[in-house]
Amino acid sequence: MNPPSPRTSQSGKPHPVRAGSLFVVAAPSGAGKTSLVRALLDREPRMQLSVSFTTRAPRPGEIEGRDYFFVDRAGFEQRREDGEFLEWAEVHGNLYATSRRWIEERMAAGVDIVLEIDWQGAVQVQRLYPDAVGIFVAPPSIQALHERLVGRGQDSVEVIAQRVSAAEAELKQAHRFQYVIINQDFTRALGELLTIVEAARLRFAQQKARHAETFDALGIRG
Repeated sequence: MNPPSPRTSQSGKPHPVRAGSLFVVAAPSGAGKTSLVRALLDREPRMQLSVSFTTRAPRPGEIEGRDYFFVDRAGFEQRREDGEFLEWAEVHGNLYATSRRWIEERMAAGVDIVLEIDWQGAVQVQRLYPDAVGIFVAPPSIQALHERLVGRGQDSVEVIAQRVSAAEAELKQAHRFQYVIINQDFTRALGELLTIVEAARLRFAQQKARHAETFDALGIRG
Protein backbone atom coordinates (compact mmCIF):
# COMPACT_ATOMS: atom_id res chain seq x y z
CA MET A 1 0.00 0.00 0.00
CA ASN A 2 1.49 3.30 -1.06
CA PRO A 3 1.19 6.25 1.32
CA PRO A 4 -1.02 9.18 0.24
CA SER A 5 0.72 12.01 -1.51
CA PRO A 6 0.99 15.30 0.47
CA ARG A 7 -2.09 17.44 0.05
CA THR A 8 -1.72 20.62 -1.94
CA SER A 9 -3.73 23.75 -1.20
CA GLN A 10 -4.83 26.06 -3.99
CA SER A 11 -3.52 29.59 -3.79
CA GLY A 12 -5.78 32.20 -2.31
CA LYS A 13 -6.07 34.94 0.25
CA PRO A 14 -7.27 34.38 3.82
CA HIS A 15 -11.04 34.38 4.04
CA PRO A 16 -13.21 36.77 6.04
CA VAL A 17 -14.99 35.49 9.13
CA ARG A 18 -18.26 33.70 8.33
CA ALA A 19 -21.27 33.09 10.54
CA GLY A 20 -20.48 29.36 10.40
CA SER A 21 -17.34 27.78 11.80
CA LEU A 22 -14.99 25.33 10.10
CA PHE A 23 -13.84 22.34 12.15
CA VAL A 24 -10.90 20.37 10.77
CA VAL A 25 -10.58 16.91 12.32
CA ALA A 26 -7.58 14.66 11.73
CA ALA A 27 -6.40 11.38 13.24
CA PRO A 28 -4.41 8.27 12.43
CA SER A 29 -6.35 5.28 11.15
CA GLY A 30 -7.97 3.44 14.05
CA ALA A 31 -8.13 6.38 16.45
CA GLY A 32 -11.92 6.58 16.16
CA LYS A 33 -12.24 9.87 14.28
CA THR A 34 -15.03 8.77 11.95
CA SER A 35 -17.15 7.33 14.76
CA LEU A 36 -16.72 10.52 16.79
CA VAL A 37 -17.65 12.75 13.87
CA ARG A 38 -20.74 10.68 13.10
CA ALA A 39 -21.85 10.90 16.71
CA LEU A 40 -21.19 14.64 16.69
CA LEU A 41 -23.34 15.14 13.59
CA ASP A 42 -26.14 13.10 15.18
CA ARG A 43 -26.08 15.49 18.15
CA GLU A 44 -25.59 18.68 16.17
CA PRO A 45 -28.09 19.14 13.31
CA ARG A 46 -26.60 22.61 12.62
CA MET A 47 -23.40 20.94 11.40
CA GLN A 48 -22.61 19.33 8.07
CA LEU A 49 -19.81 17.04 6.97
CA SER A 50 -17.86 18.39 4.01
CA VAL A 51 -18.58 16.45 0.81
CA SER A 52 -15.43 15.84 -1.23
CA PHE A 53 -14.88 15.40 -4.94
CA THR A 54 -13.27 12.11 -5.96
CA THR A 55 -12.28 10.25 -9.11
CA ARG A 56 -12.83 6.81 -7.62
CA ALA A 57 -15.90 4.76 -8.50
CA PRO A 58 -18.89 4.85 -6.13
CA ARG A 59 -19.10 2.01 -3.63
CA PRO A 60 -22.35 0.16 -2.92
CA GLY A 61 -24.71 2.39 -0.97
CA GLU A 62 -22.87 5.64 -1.69
CA ILE A 63 -25.00 8.49 -3.01
CA GLU A 64 -23.87 11.32 -5.28
CA GLY A 65 -23.81 14.60 -3.38
CA ARG A 66 -24.20 12.96 0.02
CA ASP A 67 -21.06 10.83 0.28
CA TYR A 68 -18.97 12.31 -2.56
CA PHE A 69 -19.19 14.23 -5.80
CA PHE A 70 -18.01 11.62 -8.30
CA VAL A 71 -16.13 12.95 -11.33
CA ASP A 72 -13.71 11.57 -13.89
CA ARG A 73 -10.04 12.53 -13.81
CA ALA A 74 -10.39 15.07 -16.64
CA GLY A 75 -13.25 16.83 -14.85
CA PHE A 76 -11.33 16.81 -11.59
CA GLU A 77 -8.21 18.28 -13.15
CA GLN A 78 -10.24 20.99 -14.89
CA ARG A 79 -11.82 22.02 -11.59
CA ARG A 80 -8.39 22.05 -10.00
CA GLU A 81 -7.02 24.27 -12.75
CA ASP A 82 -10.01 26.60 -12.32
CA GLY A 83 -9.16 27.03 -8.63
CA GLU A 84 -12.33 25.38 -7.34
CA PHE A 85 -10.57 23.28 -4.71
CA LEU A 86 -9.48 24.34 -1.27
CA GLU A 87 -7.02 21.43 -1.19
CA TRP A 88 -6.53 18.13 -3.00
CA ALA A 89 -4.60 14.88 -2.75
CA GLU A 90 -3.95 11.65 -4.62
CA VAL A 91 -4.54 8.58 -2.46
CA HIS A 92 -3.92 5.08 -3.81
CA GLY A 93 -4.30 6.31 -7.39
CA ASN A 94 -7.54 8.22 -6.80
CA LEU A 95 -7.89 12.00 -6.53
CA TYR A 96 -9.76 13.68 -3.68
CA ALA A 97 -10.48 17.36 -3.09
CA THR A 98 -12.45 19.79 -0.95
CA SER A 99 -14.67 22.28 -2.77
CA ARG A 100 -13.92 25.85 -1.76
CA ARG A 101 -17.34 27.14 -2.92
CA TRP A 102 -19.29 24.36 -1.18
CA ILE A 103 -17.71 25.27 2.15
CA GLU A 104 -17.95 29.04 1.75
CA GLU A 105 -21.61 29.01 0.73
CA ARG A 106 -22.63 27.00 3.77
CA MET A 107 -20.47 28.93 6.21
CA ALA A 108 -21.90 32.20 4.87
CA ALA A 109 -25.37 30.81 5.64
CA GLY A 110 -24.34 30.09 9.23
CA VAL A 111 -23.75 26.36 8.84
CA ASP A 112 -20.86 24.81 10.77
CA ILE A 113 -18.75 22.51 8.60
CA VAL A 114 -16.74 19.48 9.67
CA LEU A 115 -13.83 18.51 7.45
CA GLU A 116 -12.30 15.05 7.97
CA ILE A 117 -8.83 15.20 6.50
CA ASP A 118 -5.22 14.11 6.97
CA TRP A 119 -2.82 16.33 8.88
CA GLN A 120 -1.15 17.74 5.75
CA GLY A 121 -4.50 18.89 4.41
CA ALA A 122 -5.46 20.27 7.81
CA VAL A 123 -2.37 22.47 7.87
CA GLN A 124 -3.11 23.78 4.38
CA VAL A 125 -6.74 24.54 5.24
CA GLN A 126 -5.77 26.40 8.41
CA ARG A 127 -3.37 28.58 6.44
CA LEU A 128 -6.26 29.72 4.25
CA TYR A 129 -8.79 29.82 7.09
CA PRO A 130 -6.86 31.05 10.15
CA ASP A 131 -10.01 30.87 12.28
CA ALA A 132 -10.61 27.18 11.45
CA VAL A 133 -10.66 24.95 14.53
CA GLY A 134 -8.06 22.19 14.32
CA ILE A 135 -8.81 19.01 16.28
CA PHE A 136 -6.53 15.97 16.45
CA VAL A 137 -7.90 12.65 17.71
CA ALA A 138 -5.30 10.33 19.24
CA PRO A 139 -5.50 6.77 20.59
CA PRO A 140 -4.61 6.12 24.24
CA SER A 141 -1.63 4.02 23.14
CA ILE A 142 -0.07 2.40 20.09
CA GLN A 143 -1.10 -0.99 21.47
CA ALA A 144 -4.72 0.13 21.70
CA LEU A 145 -4.55 1.43 18.14
CA HIS A 146 -3.17 -1.91 16.93
CA GLU A 147 -5.92 -3.81 18.74
CA ARG A 148 -8.60 -1.61 17.18
CA LEU A 149 -7.22 -2.14 13.69
CA VAL A 150 -7.10 -5.90 14.22
CA GLY A 151 -10.61 -5.85 15.68
CA ARG A 152 -12.04 -4.19 12.59
CA GLY A 153 -11.14 -7.28 10.58
CA GLN A 154 -10.71 -5.29 7.39
CA ASP A 155 -6.96 -5.44 6.73
CA SER A 156 -4.19 -7.98 6.40
CA VAL A 157 -1.37 -8.24 8.93
CA GLU A 158 0.92 -6.39 6.52
CA VAL A 159 -1.55 -3.54 5.99
CA ILE A 160 -2.14 -3.21 9.73
CA ALA A 161 1.62 -2.95 10.31
CA GLN A 162 1.80 -0.21 7.68
CA ARG A 163 -1.10 1.66 9.27
CA VAL A 164 0.51 1.50 12.70
CA SER A 165 3.81 2.77 11.28
CA ALA A 166 1.97 5.62 9.54
CA ALA A 167 0.11 6.41 12.76
CA GLU A 168 3.35 6.77 14.70
CA ALA A 169 4.49 9.38 12.15
CA GLU A 170 1.12 11.18 12.18
CA LEU A 171 1.07 11.42 15.98
CA LYS A 172 4.22 13.52 15.78
CA GLN A 173 2.13 16.19 14.01
CA ALA A 174 -0.46 16.60 16.77
CA HIS A 175 1.23 19.81 17.93
CA ARG A 176 -0.06 21.54 14.78
CA PHE A 177 -3.64 21.45 16.10
CA GLN A 178 -5.32 23.67 18.70
CA TYR A 179 -7.01 20.73 20.41
CA VAL A 180 -6.09 17.10 21.05
CA ILE A 181 -8.66 14.51 22.14
CA ILE A 182 -7.33 11.21 23.51
CA ASN A 183 -10.00 8.70 22.58
CA GLN A 184 -9.73 6.17 25.40
CA ASP A 185 -13.36 6.34 26.47
CA PHE A 186 -15.74 7.12 23.58
CA THR A 187 -18.39 8.88 25.67
CA ARG A 188 -15.82 11.16 27.28
CA ALA A 189 -14.11 11.85 23.95
CA LEU A 190 -17.46 12.80 22.39
CA GLY A 191 -18.17 15.11 25.29
CA GLU A 192 -14.83 16.82 24.80
CA LEU A 193 -15.55 17.22 21.09
CA LEU A 194 -18.94 18.78 21.81
CA THR A 195 -17.32 21.16 24.28
CA ILE A 196 -14.80 22.31 21.66
CA VAL A 197 -17.60 22.94 19.17
CA GLU A 198 -19.63 25.00 21.63
CA ALA A 199 -16.60 27.05 22.68
CA ALA A 200 -15.75 27.80 19.06
CA ARG A 201 -19.28 29.05 18.42
CA LEU A 202 -18.93 31.51 21.28
CA ARG A 203 -15.81 33.21 19.90
CA PHE A 204 -16.19 36.95 19.44
CA ALA A 205 -15.97 36.87 15.63
CA GLN A 206 -18.54 34.09 15.24
CA GLN A 207 -20.95 35.70 17.69
CA LYS A 208 -20.63 39.04 15.91
CA ALA A 209 -21.35 37.43 12.53
CA ARG A 210 -24.37 35.56 13.88
CA HIS A 211 -25.77 38.39 15.99
CA ALA A 212 -24.78 41.54 14.11
CA GLU A 213 -27.97 43.45 14.98
CA THR A 214 -27.66 42.65 18.67
CA PHE A 215 -24.03 43.72 18.70
CA ASP A 216 -24.95 47.01 17.01
CA ALA A 217 -27.80 47.63 19.43
CA LEU A 218 -25.51 46.99 22.38
CA GLY A 219 -22.76 49.17 20.97
CA ILE A 220 -20.29 46.26 20.86
CA ARG A 221 -17.48 47.03 18.44
CA GLY A 222 -14.41 45.20 17.26
